Amino acid sequence: MVWVSLRTTRTDRRAPLCTPTTHCTTMSLEWLMDWSWSLDGLRDFIATGIQSFRDCDATALAAVACLLVLFVWYCYHVGREQPRTYATVNALMQSAEANGVQNGYVYCHSPECVRCTHHDGLNQKLYHNLQEYAKRYSWSGMGRIHKGIREQGRYLNSRPSIQKPEVFFLPDLPTMPYFSRDAQKHDVELLERNFQTILCEFETLYKAFSNCSLPQGWKMNSTPSGEWFTFYLVNQGMCVPRNCRRCPRTYRLLGSLRTCIGNNVFGNACISVLSPGTVIAEHYGPTNIRIRCHLGLKTPSNCELVVGGEPQCWAEGRCLLFDDSFLHTAFHEGSPEEGPRVVFMVDLWHPNVAAAERQALDFIFAPGR
Repeated sequence: MVWVSLRTTRTDRRAPLCTPTTHCTTMSLEWLMDWSWSLDGLRDFIATGIQSFRDCDATALAAVACLLVLFVWYCYHVGREQPRTYATVNALMQSAEANGVQNGYVYCHSPECVRCTHHDGLNQKLYHNLQEYAKRYSWSGMGRIHKGIREQGRYLNSRPSIQKPEVFFLPDLPTMPYFSRDAQKHDVELLERNFQTILCEFETLYKAFSNCSLPQGWKMNSTPSGEWFTFYLVNQGMCVPRNCRRCPRTYRLLGSLRTCIGNNVFGNACISVLSPGTVIAEHYGPTNIRIRCHLGLKTPSNCELVVGGEPQCWAEGRCLLFDDSFLHTAFHEGSPEEGPRVVFMVDLWHPNVAAAERQALDFIFAPGR
């Protein structure tokens, strides 16, 4: 079937788009309504367009050329922009691969890393980073951070043994070993709603243990007894690409958390596995600016977390929040038949660290700075 124009002739259809008096005009609505969608009509339309282009003056052509140049420049500019922290999984994976990720685990190559190295010049380095941040942005809201860096040595040396962060102490934060679920309610509820998703991806990963002692991507940690394995998605503020590819839904979930620490060396997200008979030695975390969240995936009996001398038990599908700058330990004294204790661990901001402070701390403690 061919549609035929009811009112116009071929001469009508060839009416020029640009008249001698106005150079460039638009086609009338009536002309469009009466268009014949035949092959002849298509040919006539192309011929009309070519003729209209020829009739247009130099000013119109220059305007079109400028718009085309601006469009090309815009595409180039957008293409060169760096992706945001959780913009896409692949973008972060490529970034992390270029920053020293090997065998599914991030290795620190910098002798100046504040997370891993203790030295006399640490306070000067932190103060220099703070000054650089303030010059770029503002000193507004930096009072506690400035106070903390200025007197860091005194804070760390005079802290009671129950709470002694190894790297950085931010003063005037509320101090308690455990936090209520309401401290970061949105993120806690989001993690708990996705309990089955995280559990399924862990179970797929854990099947590899039947084939070898330590599958790729897993890290074995030092313990007085037993075995403690971790599978990092984010380690010290950096994505671990191969691991994220194997847990894509869990990794995407991190991007939906409002308070996840993902841009500085104090931020981690991993699956933590304790085999029966394992005891983790007592230790302190690096800072009090975060709270550590454990989502129970598998929680056999006789497993406990002890923070600041206070014991707590995990529960499957439930989050447990604590301040790991307190002296803490964990153990699994269950039978081998009960299997491992498994939690999904993610570091969240302490609820009393303000937004301006979070931005500054991300800058000061950026990975590799």
